[in-house]
Amino acid sequence: MKTRLPKQTLDNNVILLGWVSFFTDMASAMATPILPIFILTILHQGADKVGLVVAVATFVSYSMRLISGYLSDRYGIIKPFVVSGYTLSALSKPLFGLMQSWQGVATLASLERFGKGLRSAPKDALLASYSASKHEGFTFGFHKMMDIGGEFSGSLLLFALLWYFGQSESVIRALFLATLAPGLIGVFLVAFFVKEPAKKPINASADASTKQGKKTSGIRAIVTGKTLTSTDKSLLPQLLIHFLFVLFMFDAAFFTLRANSLGVSTMIIPLLFMVSSGIQTISSLAIGKQVDRFGPQKVLLFAYAMGVIALLLLLLENKPALWLAYAFLGLFTVSSFNAIRALIAQQAENKGSMYGIFYAGVAAFAAAGAYLSGLIWHHWGVTTAISFALTGTCCLFLLKGASNK
Repeated sequence: MKTRLPKQTLDNNVILLGWVSFFTDMASAMATPILPIFILTILHQGADKVGLVVAVATFVSYSMRLISGYLSDRYGIIKPFVVSGYTLSALSKPLFGLMQSWQGVATLASLERFGKGLRSAPKDALLASYSASKHEGFTFGFHKMMDIGGEFSGSLLLFALLWYFGQSESVIRALFLATLAPGLIGVFLVAFFVKEPAKKPINASADASTKQGKKTSGIRAIVTGKTLTSTDKSLLPQLLIHFLFVLFMFDAAFFTLRANSLGVSTMIIPLLFMVSSGIQTISSLAIGKQVDRFGPQKVLLFAYAMGVIALLLLLLENKPALWLAYAFLGLFTVSSFNAIRALIAQQAENKGSMYGIFYAGVAAFAAAGAYLSGLIWHHWGVTTAISFALTGTCCLFLLKGASNK
């Protein structure tokens, strides 16, 4: 018997945004697995440059996540940020295929992350606005399922193309160019079919400040707390623990570098990403339901445990453990994002601003973590880099467990 999703929990705009993310992440999955290999084997750079590219790209998105989240709350304008962000990402990824230096790759990766930063907080605010009360976990679980379903499909397509056409430089460059097609489909859907929600009133405290001639810029307003209520501010310590965990947790690029160090061929790399994205696809909706049932905090603790196990498996020098590491990476990713996004949807009053803080914090701490991991890997080796990540994540897992009691 065919199971139907409860109508009251999934608005048509949520479903459409799911498809937008599906095609956008299909494009990303065709580029992300081979980008570190492109830097290492075609541009002839080291792991430190991979870490630097990841760090610069994620850090660039920092300010835009704050500003776009603030402005969507301040003026009640959401869709233009979402459309612009998806468009910028769709147009920047294909250009990787034309680059001849790691600096060019870093610039394009920054531009692509700029687009993601522009859309991320407003998109989640849009999802929250179309989510039924007490079903936020289900809404974000569905969206993440579609998101990662796109990643799985893109990884599968990438593997098939590498298997059929080979792994030469010309093929890899052509694969980057091919990401334009799914990227533009996502832009078309969000531009012409997703609706702008009803405009919300301007934040009362911000409006009062404006009338008194005390205008404050987007980033400064959020950093100084001028846009946040006491309820919003109560979420900040919980977000800080997550930011610190992200600092120590390996980016997917370093999982790819580990696979390369174990002798895994470029053609097989997409299959490893399929393990991660496949796990996320089949578990996201169920995890979203558990968020609604047990609360975001317990699911977040589960996510941290999955991250620690993924790093432990990376420490083992064998390929079967590597495959399992990608699976646990998938569980960490889907559980942590579903839990945090639902937590903000349930408790925050200025949702756009809080999503902006969340994504900005993740970007900033992930950038610092990628840079540190790349330096440690390059100068002291893979074992030291993984041990550094494990030490930090284990301590934060214990801290989170204590704070949940």
